[in-house]
Amino acid sequence: MAAPNIPLINFPTVNTDRHLAYHPTIALIEKCSNPHHLKQLHAQMLRGGLFFDPFSASKLIQSCAFSQFSSIDYAHKVFDQIPHPNLYSWNALIRAYATRSQPLTCLSMFSRLLRDCAEKPNKFTYPFVIKALAKLRDLELGKGIHGMAIKEGFSSDLYVANCLIHFYAECGCLDLASRVFANMPERDVISWNSIIDGLANGGREDEAMEIFRAMDEEGVRPNDVSMVGVLTACRRMKVDVKFGKMVHSYIEKNGIKQSLILCNAILDMYTRCGGVDEAKMFFDKMVEKDIISWTTMLVGYGSLGDFDAARGLFDSLPNKDIAAWNALISAYEQNGSPKEAVAVFNELQRSKTAKPDEVTLVSTLSACSELGAIELGGWIHVYIKKERMRLNCHLATALIDMYSKCGDLEKALDVFHSVECTKDVFVWSAMIAGLGMHGCGVYAMAMFEKMLEDGVKPTSITFTNLLSACSHSGLVEEGSAFLDQMERVYNIPPGVEHYACMIDILGRAGLLEDAMALIKAMPVVPGASVWGALLGACRLHKNVELAEEAWARLHEIEPRNHGAYVLLSNVYANSGLWEKVSEVRKRMREVGLRKEPGCSSVEMNGSVHEFLVGDNTHPMSKKIYSKLGEIAERVKSEGYETKKSEVLQMVEEEEMQEKALSLHSERLALAYGLIALEQPTQRIRIVKNLRVCGDCHSVFKVVSKVYGREIVLRDRYRFHHFKEGSCSCNDYW
Repeated sequence: MAAPNIPLINFPTVNTDRHLAYHPTIALIEKCSNPHHLKQLHAQMLRGGLFFDPFSASKLIQSCAFSQFSSIDYAHKVFDQIPHPNLYSWNALIRAYATRSQPLTCLSMFSRLLRDCAEKPNKFTYPFVIKALAKLRDLELGKGIHGMAIKEGFSSDLYVANCLIHFYAECGCLDLASRVFANMPERDVISWNSIIDGLANGGREDEAMEIFRAMDEEGVRPNDVSMVGVLTACRRMKVDVKFGKMVHSYIEKNGIKQSLILCNAILDMYTRCGGVDEAKMFFDKMVEKDIISWTTMLVGYGSLGDFDAARGLFDSLPNKDIAAWNALISAYEQNGSPKEAVAVFNELQRSKTAKPDEVTLVSTLSACSELGAIELGGWIHVYIKKERMRLNCHLATALIDMYSKCGDLEKALDVFHSVECTKDVFVWSAMIAGLGMHGCGVYAMAMFEKMLEDGVKPTSITFTNLLSACSHSGLVEEGSAFLDQMERVYNIPPGVEHYACMIDILGRAGLLEDAMALIKAMPVVPGASVWGALLGACRLHKNVELAEEAWARLHEIEPRNHGAYVLLSNVYANSGLWEKVSEVRKRMREVGLRKEPGCSSVEMNGSVHEFLVGDNTHPMSKKIYSKLGEIAERVKSEGYETKKSEVLQMVEEEEMQEKALSLHSERLALAYGLIALEQPTQRIRIVKNLRVCGDCHSVFKVVSKVYGREIVLRDRYRFHHFKEGSCSCNDYW
């Protein structure tokens, strides 16, 4: 949030002793063009005794602190030499520290003023002290300074009140900011701008728009800063493009100066409100553009998934700073293209045109999480240490999530325990999620208890992760208790996602009647995730009748959900109802739906190798299929038999049924992993976009035994650690 535009002039000294104002030496101070001349005048003032006159000394400090060649350190040294500095000198130094983003030193000077100065702070002191407090967001101290201003009769001063509005808004106390605004005996455009900006950025966009309407009704002419606040409200409210055009038209009709900041705000509003075409037209007309303009347009294309346009715009950038690289990486990562995000990061590294910052690394780590690219993620972790970057909560959360989703829970825990800053709820929640997806539900609950002991309040996401952990570990009673405590103990009303987790917990445990009863008792309308969880449980426990009901409800909500068809097909296949399977497949073809193809990836030497079901495009395909044949022979020799119910289409020939299963993408990735990673001590890490089928799960267990290999498989829902013929999920997934 921008600080109020407090004029830096019109702050006269309170010292009325200006008999030396026209002394030749004093007059020369204002004409100094470099620090050397200023120091010469300083020496001359010392020799002539002028320096010991409070007014003369204050003029010297003013020039030291605010000239084009100013040095605040030198100004402070001059100040410390003055026997009895006047209030003007105190104010000048306080103002200098406040405007140079040194709030602590500003407050230290204010404290010294209260102790050492014969005069009390005046209306020219308080605005800059409050400005410093806004940067620190020190609410309690700010309230104390506000009380002092009231006691001294300055709280109604225009400049002081404007700063108080900004201060309270920065601290998130919008009610107090509004109260200050309402009690002002006079207001200027800065007053209106401050409250509009505070409300717009503080999540009270409707009130910001109401204040703007009141401003217009009272005949106060808005400026470009006013309209930036209004556009911020529009962007956060995600108004439709038609309303955004009205605001843009208002700016043009009222002749409001379209500064670069305002133009960028218009551009941002259009891109965030779905008007990318309007944004492009406006962008092309902009006379002046900066990196923010280009980056905003880049983000707009990314939000639409128009990567060709985003890439073309990026390539045409005159100067690519790290913000532009971040925008492109984030565009790919947030719109389901993690592989491309990683490719852009690698391009950034090769180009050496900009240095990765925290935003770059967080976005790239998120892409690594999706891909299972632990080698690149680990490299980024080393980079953070090498560059001595502070492991703050954002980076820690991203690293924990990356290691957890890439199958290395030990390293995720190492990162968690190495965080030196106070862990926020996102760090704790990420670690709880990591433990949960690896089947460590009991440890996830213990982590939650430790979080509470540390005084961190859980959020809705925390409970989603916690309930998911209970689901993967079969902790029925514990999950039920957490759901019950959410609103009663923590004042967090359970949402659809929490009930979906609880349905999953009950369904996996075979308590289908209890799951159905909970659905009927839900205070919120059951969504697709709820019926999907029940349908999945019906597949697991072969309940055809309830599955058909769950599918019908899910179909009403999401008629184009191909996953629902596949789950119903699975239910029929598990029960041997192959005619029903055929009917489901026929219906999918009639409505134009196709099953999402299985895709598995495995990372080798920093490169991610992807495999589709039946894939033969890999350069090593011949060796891979030869390895598949070898695997089939070895697992059969161990007594393994194909689970033909896992074939999701009616295939009559037994040999073809087995072949269909053996070509699943995760098996191709496994075969490649066995070829590429020859050392038995090396883990094979595989990521699959769908739930692993029961037949492949059985094969992986046998392979881990006969090949003596540890295999980590991440499917859509959880992790499976295969070792010595068993899986960490204990066949509960």
